[in-house]
Amino acid sequence: MKCAQHPDTDATGYCRQCGKPLCPACTRDVRGALYCENCLATLVATPQAASAPAGTPNPGTALALGFIPGLGAVYNGEYIKGLIHVLVFGGIIAALSTDIPAELDIILGIGLGCFYLYMPIEAYHTAKARRGEEVRSPDLSAVERHQPVGAIVLIVLGALFLLANFHIFDREWFERLWPAALIIVGVWIMASRMKRTS
Repeated sequence: MKCAQHPDTDATGYCRQCGKPLCPACTRDVRGALYCENCLATLVATPQAASAPAGTPNPGTALALGFIPGLGAVYNGEYIKGLIHVLVFGGIIAALSTDIPAELDIILGIGLGCFYLYMPIEAYHTAKARRGEEVRSPDLSAVERHQPVGAIVLIVLGALFLLANFHIFDREWFERLWPAALIIVGVWIMASRMKRTS
């Protein structure tokens, strides 16, 4: 085979980047790898993306493992958070398997679905943050401010179970007013986001 630049000269190697056949005059040897002049100039001119430090979690793997309660947090090295995820997930399942009012059953079912989706997303954002990548997420900012999100969830679940033990949810007024809790939570989330943007 002839050289791509000199058709009269036999090629002695191939460019590692583009695969062109090269003669000895055209090859640029870089630590045993052969490059043509154009490819070598492109590689030198293009800044390489900074690689993640060794041992940092992969965001895709964290996302996949996050669908198993607690495992995404454990993969990211957050063992306490992983334990909290397992306790919250198991607590909601245990509550749904008991004899509770239908209204509370609906609330816990929605909460279980939201929490199940929260775990992989949170694991993904945490893995990206640990790799040094910029993450813009309300959840990450809450973690950066050290808000006890897991503790708040446990307190709310405990309060719901305690109220259910005293049959508070069996009353007719609860059947009519429980959507007010959703409105209060929505207003609180909106107010906290408006404070962050201002």
